[in-house]
Amino acid sequence: MKTFPVLAWTKGYRNFETGSRNFSRLPWAQGVILLSCVLVAMLLANLPFTRDFYHSVLATDLSISILIPGHEAISFPRGMTVETFVNDILMVVFFFTVGLEIRREMVSGELSTPRKAIMPIIAALGGVLAPALIYIAVNHGTFAAGGWGIPTATDIAFAVGVMSILGDKVPVSLKVFLTALAIADDLIAILVVAIFYGGTINFRLLGIALILILLILAMRYLREKRTWFYFIPSIAIWILFYYSGVHATMSGVVMAFLLPMEPRYSKAYFIRHEKLIHKKFVETEGTEEDNEAFPNVTQRYLLRKISSTSKGSISLTDRLEYALGPWVNFLIMPLFALANAGVQITDPSYFNIFRFIPEVGGVGMGIFLGLVVGKPFGITLASWIAVKTKLGAMPDKATWPMLAAVACLGGIGFTMSIFVDTLSFGEHPESMQQMRDMGKIAILLGSLGAGVLGSLLISLVHKK
Repeated sequence: MKTFPVLAWTKGYRNFETGSRNFSRLPWAQGVILLSCVLVAMLLANLPFTRDFYHSVLATDLSISILIPGHEAISFPRGMTVETFVNDILMVVFFFTVGLEIRREMVSGELSTPRKAIMPIIAALGGVLAPALIYIAVNHGTFAAGGWGIPTATDIAFAVGVMSILGDKVPVSLKVFLTALAIADDLIAILVVAIFYGGTINFRLLGIALILILLILAMRYLREKRTWFYFIPSIAIWILFYYSGVHATMSGVVMAFLLPMEPRYSKAYFIRHEKLIHKKFVETEGTEEDNEAFPNVTQRYLLRKISSTSKGSISLTDRLEYALGPWVNFLIMPLFALANAGVQITDPSYFNIFRFIPEVGGVGMGIFLGLVVGKPFGITLASWIAVKTKLGAMPDKATWPMLAAVACLGGIGFTMSIFVDTLSFGEHPESMQQMRDMGKIAILLGSLGAGVLGSLLISLVHKK
């Protein structure tokens, strides 16, 4: 079996992996699957013989009705359809893994020291502010103004996929820089969603959630490492967030930052325990039981002990990130694309993203310009300010033209942009649902434009 090193900038596989490079391990695999799901969703939403079926499936009620004698039936969770199940439950898992990744990078990765973190954080702030300001300038005073958060996010899966296709044209230092920037961008996007795109807050339920959070912190202080002691309170916190007006996905981020990062067993304990197990294993040789088929009763017991100790020597956060990664990348995110990218094109003018309607606004124009122009401009300008003020350092072997070209890939804003688009316009009257659909079209076209522009500029700069 040959060992294949996977570059440190590849999301979800930053450590060296052993084994054949199957499709799921390729850096661009997730992007290909997501793009395929987008195309499938668009077809399902627009073909005459699938359109009604697609929308009826998304609107299927998944709530459980609880009958109480003398009272009206109670639905739990309230208003839960297939679409909200994907956006309010499955996306909790996505945000949980994002939170785990951010926390890991803050503790031991690219955001772990001020020197490492300051440059991508400043660049990420520039990459959020510039597209938001462009969007606000286009839509100030209109119904569309509330969607300013849509063009501020970067989709790392697609960005990494494009960089992997470009190969060695992009210096490794800039690949790491863009990945760290996207992680910081994710953290900013999470704060934007939590602060600006929640509902009316029920402070009583939020207070109960806070009490649970404090209890979890107490458990962590007492060095509790068992999974179930955290899993059950996590469900309760999600329910409280769901009904309190804070978007339910934020419960995933909160739990990611609450879980213990220290393993249950120390290195010294693991070595001592494994030596003891090995000694007992050797003692079974030459005995009557040793003549039985491997593994015999005693050996099975010892192997279970080895498995348990090995598992306990890896932190809960590391185990969850490793276990959930494939499910998030190849199930949850494709389902999210299928449920949210199915825009029904009832009017060809949806593709006229530069159309501006008085009072309604130009949601498509703001998003497209924010992603294609605002993102690279904001990232490059903020990076230049950081270097000139000596707050940050230029990535190794990088030039300003190449950094600006790579910054264009920051405008690929698929996942979080569509998520914020849904939050921005999802609660408007039916007549305003067109804004949400026009926003999704603009996100797809803007992300495509940013990817193509970035690829062309990187190729041109590399030739010089």
